[in-house]
Amino acid sequence: MTPAPQVASSPGTAPPPHVRRGAVPLALGAAAVAGAVLLVARSPYVPLSYGICPSVLFLGVSCPGCGGLRATHDLLTGDLAAAWQANPLWTLTAPLLAIAWLLWTVRRLRGEPSPVAPAWLPWTALVAVVAFAVLRNVPALVPYLGPAPLP
Repeated sequence: MTPAPQVASSPGTAPPPHVRRGAVPLALGAAAVAGAVLLVARSPYVPLSYGICPSVLFLGVSCPGCGGLRATHDLLTGDLAAAWQANPLWTLTAPLLAIAWLLWTVRRLRGEPSPVAPAWLPWTALVAVVAFAVLRNVPALVPYLGPAPLP
């Protein structure tokens, strides 16, 4: 039995190594930019423009993500106060995620290993999100932590 002939790859057909390394973070960044363009073009302040949160619809409580689309829209259009009123947790978290994505992308493009989050970070994030979910539904704190009503 003779081995199958090897197909010679012509030079320049494979993408350069730095492009392959950066494919995942750059694809994630492209998806985020597409979502950002959509949020700027179609305002979430129009009632039911993106639907309604199932947590509000079925349970009558605000989930930790309620107001996140409005907060993102406001951050993208430079209205920090309105973003804070829509979802304070997301207003703090979104810029941190953008910085983490930027660091990840730069490290991947340089061929450095991806950063590893400390073991305590996911647990801290979980506690913060659960605490925020509970506290934003306490009647006395709704004016400060609850999503601002639609205008």
